[in-house]
Amino acid sequence: MHIHILGICGTFMGSLAVIARELGHTVTGSDQGVYPPMSTQLEAQGIELMEGYRADNLKPQPDLVLIGNAMSRGNPEVEAVLNRHIDYMSGPEWLSREVLRHRWVLAVAGTHGKTTTTSMLLWILDQAGFDPGYLVGGVPKDFPVSARLGTSDFFVIEADEYDSAFFDKRSKFVHYRPDTLILNNLEYDHADIFDSIEAIERQFHHLVRTVPSQGLIVRPAVDAHLDNALELGCWSPVQDTSVGSETGRMSDWRAELLSEDGSRFMVIHHEQPVATLSWSLTGIHNVRNALSAIAAARHIGITPDHAIAALNRFSGVKRRMELLADIGGIKVYDDFAHHPTAIASTLEGLRKQVLDEPILAIIEPRSNTMKQGVHRQTLIPSTAAADGVLWGNLSEMDWLPQLLVQWQTEQGGADNHRVESSVEALITQALAQLPETGHIVIMSNGGFGGIHGKLVAELEKMRG
Repeated sequence: MHIHILGICGTFMGSLAVIARELGHTVTGSDQGVYPPMSTQLEAQGIELMEGYRADNLKPQPDLVLIGNAMSRGNPEVEAVLNRHIDYMSGPEWLSREVLRHRWVLAVAGTHGKTTTTSMLLWILDQAGFDPGYLVGGVPKDFPVSARLGTSDFFVIEADEYDSAFFDKRSKFVHYRPDTLILNNLEYDHADIFDSIEAIERQFHHLVRTVPSQGLIVRPAVDAHLDNALELGCWSPVQDTSVGSETGRMSDWRAELLSEDGSRFMVIHHEQPVATLSWSLTGIHNVRNALSAIAAARHIGITPDHAIAALNRFSGVKRRMELLADIGGIKVYDDFAHHPTAIASTLEGLRKQVLDEPILAIIEPRSNTMKQGVHRQTLIPSTAAADGVLWGNLSEMDWLPQLLVQWQTEQGGADNHRVESSVEALITQALAQLPETGHIVIMSNGGFGGIHGKLVAELEKMRG
């Protein structure tokens, strides 16, 4: 079968392409504004990628078109699919029908940490010898591609709450029907499709409704919005996680920090110490991610000590505090953070690791929610752990420079934040305030105009 994918360079649709190819289908796709790592992954898989959307991309006519949720009416290829009556469906529906049926699905949902937690859980199963199938919304460092079929009954999937397609406004994760479900957290996001936090809670409740009564839900002990979603109805066992004494009561799974930056901690199950986890990752958010992955793995029979041993060898995920270069004492990182909570937790984790070494954050508010200014009141405070911040206003949002002026006025003229509208200006500013040693964290959920490679190249000229 010839399957053509619209929006093939999206992390989800690109992963579907890999699985469809593994199933033996001929796979092509189209997209625009493509960038690594997905574009390079597709190239390595021998999948034909067409740049731009045109009706001619559908020649020869495919047997089936999978339409990504970024596509809308008016797109020339979408219109051609409809006018020519070519068979089509959403990516999540195809995955459910062709791959997930009759498999034990372990799904990871939540506003933050989905990709990392999914990768952790996948790594645990892989190291236990299960050969799971998987689909991750990124590229795990420990695996060559973002998706595979696997040979076991188990399938690990990152479960996104974003809608499925222009003709199916249900959240993607409603299609997956998990037996084991991790709910990482729940905050307001995706303002382009959800009018309120209550609307997102309702979608999470729909997901909870699909978990069998013999299944398992793993969640943090403290999360008011998850409380609301579960209070709408829950028919499955629930286990909770916590860090330290934050709950004031016993949790099913708890971490006691042995290092303030989260790089070492003791895992405690029902108040009984299990083992120490020591790894290269930092941040309390990653401690929480690990606890959830360990709990979910136990549900399918992997003992906590084996899960912890696997995570001690976990390499992480590309674009999640990925060290790109260390040039003359300046370390440059790439991070996917796209929400104030994620920005804060990532920078705080780095601060606790590097202590008083300088940190410069270069941030592009790129998500639809960010562009609308929904989180503007918490955006600047989320960068408190950084010594300086450069804001990339590549979309020329009026509210961002206005917000900075307001904040500087309130702070008495503090000038460690700047807004620039081009990658070149951001690099110039970064180089102008370069310390002898320090850390530069580039934060964006997109390509950010190629700033990563351009900044590293300039640093190499100066210090290489």
